[in-house]
Amino acid sequence: MTTHAAHETSHGGSLSALSLISGFLPWIAFTIIAQRLAADGVAWSALIAVAMTVVALVWDRARRSPTQLNLYSMVLFTVMAVAGFVGGHEVDRWLFEWGRPLVGVLLGLAILATAYGRPFTAEYAKQSTPQEYWTSPLFLRINRTLSAVWGVAVALLGAASLVVAALDAHAVGTDSPYLLDLALNWVLPIAVIVWAVRFTNTYPDRVTAAQH
Repeated sequence: MTTHAAHETSHGGSLSALSLISGFLPWIAFTIIAQRLAADGVAWSALIAVAMTVVALVWDRARRSPTQLNLYSMVLFTVMAVAGFVGGHEVDRWLFEWGRPLVGVLLGLAILATAYGRPFTAEYAKQSTPQEYWTSPLFLRINRTLSAVWGVAVALLGAASLVVAALDAHAVGTDSPYLLDLALNWVLPIAVIVWAVRFTNTYPDRVTAAQH
């Protein structure tokens, strides 16, 4: 490996999974709070997520341009908060049952749609990467792939939540398919997140090794 290539990879591939997860904090907070408040609380949960996003945007502006994740958060959670407060009880209940999982699917699809032209992980990688490497083929390849992986991961989590919502909507009585619910609500999300984090931590080195 040449010194230039090693230096480029050390920057373009040193992206921390923790820094990426921090960008999802409004989404994580929304999911947890909405689940706790249940129906009639989605609008408030979305409003809290909007407030968190505003803080993040102000922080972004002080250091760099706003990230895509924060822009997505602002748009989707603002729409959800307004719809919940204006629409009343029935709309808020629909948002609780279907809106919560749908935002995950929409976020995942948005990340996938922009993975090639504007990979969102590059915005985080640039924080520790000299500008001279931002347009290098290696930097772009790594971040396009990482963005696609996280897009798939987020979309899978949203899709799993949609399946759970559909099962609950068609449940007979108060019984629920415990094992399936456990798998979709806990086992699958944990497995997907662990996979995405592990991939983020190992993929850059594997790409670099394959080139030499």
